[in-house]
Amino acid sequence: MSDSLYDVVIIGSGPAGIQAAIHASRRKTRVIMLGRIENSALYGAHIENYACIKGVSNGKDLLETGLEQARHFGAEYSPEDVLKISQTDTLFELLLENGRQIQSRTIIFSMGVSKTKLGVPGEKELSGRGVSYCVDCDANFYRGAVVSVTGNRSAAVDGALTLLDYASHVYLIAQNLDVSEELRNKLHNSNVEYIASEIVAVKGENAVQSLQLANGKHIESEGLFIELGSKGALQLATLIGVMLDSESFKYIQTNKKQETNIEGIYAAGDIVGPPYQMAKAVGEGCVAGMEAATYARKKRKSESQ
Repeated sequence: MSDSLYDVVIIGSGPAGIQAAIHASRRKTRVIMLGRIENSALYGAHIENYACIKGVSNGKDLLETGLEQARHFGAEYSPEDVLKISQTDTLFELLLENGRQIQSRTIIFSMGVSKTKLGVPGEKELSGRGVSYCVDCDANFYRGAVVSVTGNRSAAVDGALTLLDYASHVYLIAQNLDVSEELRNKLHNSNVEYIASEIVAVKGENAVQSLQLANGKHIESEGLFIELGSKGALQLATLIGVMLDSESFKYIQTNKKQETNIEGIYAAGDIVGPPYQMAKAVGEGCVAGMEAATYARKKRKSESQ
């Protein structure tokens, strides 16, 4: 097997992702789990309603213990984000934050629910009129325009670099950057103008016209892309055709085997809908891990025949 080829790639390292990694790796499959455990909603939580745990437990300790378990059973772990996913006739291809490209027979989305709002004046009023939450979706509307991206993680940096192919000028606004050295260097060697500050207000009458920054400056901008955190599961999933629920379009739609409409892609945890409880996430992660491993093993066997 190639060093870059996996049976199961798990995007997200919360309770659903960790449980999926444990079950998938126990079934003689090559598994890698991506993402940072500190980004899980469980990381800073205290748990007292999970079966077989007495008293109040710390989410950080539970996740770190779970990560040790997954590694013990053979799962690999890399605390980095996925920037892009594409599909060939036989495999899924993923571009990672450090520039590495890997392939997989299956994917499990377990990234939780993205919270992408800035919560500043003008954001809500100008949403859809210059304020966007998806570079990949809306970049084409800003050809020749001056645009801005805010966020300090991989989604923002990758979004700003993508916009260089469309906009006349691109600002990236963040107090600091929390990305890999490779992605940081790629940014600094580009034409993106980085501003070390934060946005405190979005200005404009019927569309975004300017941004007020925490450092007291105002910059003219015809668009603002809010890309907080890593690339959201919904953003990554929908671009390769994964269906969302028909009522709210906020969650990935799965069946009882945690399968999506795309063969070989599964989802578990908060991203498939409420209730947002660790018990539910762990159960779904268990099912997704087993199902993905079974599918990958069958596919691997058919490839060798």
